[in-house]
Amino acid sequence: MKILVVEDDEGTAGFIAAGLAARGHEPTVARDGREGYERASANRFDVIVLDRMLPKLDGLGVVALMRKDGVSTPVLFLTNLSGIDDRVDGLEAGGDDYLVKPFAFEELMARLTALARRPTLGASQTLLKAGDLEMDLVARCVRRGREAIDLQPREFRLLEFLMRAEGRVVTRKMLLEQVWEYHFDPKTNIVETHISRLRTKIDGGGPSLIQTVRGAGYSLRASHPAD
Repeated sequence: MKILVVEDDEGTAGFIAAGLAARGHEPTVARDGREGYERASANRFDVIVLDRMLPKLDGLGVVALMRKDGVSTPVLFLTNLSGIDDRVDGLEAGGDDYLVKPFAFEELMARLTALARRPTLGASQTLLKAGDLEMDLVARCVRRGREAIDLQPREFRLLEFLMRAEGRVVTRKMLLEQVWEYHFDPKTNIVETHISRLRTKIDGGGPSLIQTVRGAGYSLRASHPAD
């Protein structure tokens, strides 16, 4: 694998790079956030190891800019910050996994391998439609009728998952695992908040495409049965 390591601590960066190289991988090291962002944007990597606390541009800023530019490379945050809010912040910004220092190298390696093997949501289809709602996965744009809709990266991914499951009920647990890559309950209203934002953006004051299924979850439906 080609792996970008964005880490300002020389000892940690050297340890990770040496371990990756010893296992036959190709590590590239960036020592600050700005360099990390530039390398991630200009080159193709299989996965990125990203420190949270970096000079020039912090880890949250790096991944936010990457996602804004359409760089979908999986990102593993590596940090001393272990609180649940810190993890939520990192994943909300566009990260895919989170590992707290100090760490076992074998666990880091296992997580990187899993991230690199994970298929992207848009791997098999590039244009999704649900009624007059249309999502172009290549251009990273969404339209309803003639109106363009501006979505944040996480909102885009959430809507993509809902559109792929059109007509079927998806649970909160499914959304946490597939959209946020959470394999734990963060005990926040993160799903509900994003669903509310999506409804506001895609419905334009009209009937909502995203239906709440009481006691079960959510379902995106292009047409609604008569009452």
